[in-house]
Amino acid sequence: MSNSADSNATGSTGSDPAGEGGFPSGLRPRFRPVRILTVGVFALAGLLFFTSFNTAKGTDIRSDDNLLKLSDLIQEHSRRNKELDESNASTRDQNEKLAKRDDGSTKAQDDQLAGLEKDAGTQKLTGKAITVTLNDAPPNATAKLPGYPEPQPDYLVIHQQDLQAVVNALWQGGAQGIKVMDQRLISTSAVRCVGNTLILQGRVYSPPYKIQAIGDPAKMQKSLADSEAIQNYMVYVNVYGLGWKVTEDGTVTLPGYSGTVDLHYAKPVG
Repeated sequence: MSNSADSNATGSTGSDPAGEGGFPSGLRPRFRPVRILTVGVFALAGLLFFTSFNTAKGTDIRSDDNLLKLSDLIQEHSRRNKELDESNASTRDQNEKLAKRDDGSTKAQDDQLAGLEKDAGTQKLTGKAITVTLNDAPPNATAKLPGYPEPQPDYLVIHQQDLQAVVNALWQGGAQGIKVMDQRLISTSAVRCVGNTLILQGRVYSPPYKIQAIGDPAKMQKSLADSEAIQNYMVYVNVYGLGWKVTEDGTVTLPGYSGTVDLHYAKPVG
């Protein structure tokens, strides 16, 4: 719908009965929301383009090269954490040796302390062991048994709950100590997965995942077989080819936990 203001604005001829500018005296032209919205959209788009450019600094922020750099950074931090753990363990051993020289404790007290350290997992542990190995299925896996759907990508990888199920079953089977990959577990250890990688005590691991436990091999294997969570996992092993292997290792020695024992917890804001 047009009016005299539109006519004058486009340069048409004719009288201007409403006064100068085509609007009745005392009134101002109304804003058009559509035009304001259009201007706002373009302004926001410009801001987003500028922000993206400033963040990327002229590089492709979605390129594989950048993803590889992030992966390399994670691996470097993981390697550095391993070195710090080893250094911390060496320093702790030296401190304990120095402390035992002149601590004034009795043999009974020393034996009690050694027992507590053994239970806490900070000392080496020797005994008969089994190892459970979990692995991803082949990426081109298909359903091996009739009546099952073709696999989603999620079906073919090891999940956090799979690792937790194995660890819990081993504890329930009387395990005296457990090592995941090359790290000893203690009461505050958290087995966590991000994507298809395991993050354990500040270090990153990729499959296959090896979990070694010292205890009665027969009891631990029975506990694994009785676990409902592992029974469910075995369905995926038989249908889609997830990796599962249990071996008896004879007598082995697990390392003592060498990381920090400080507790980390959330704190309220303010």
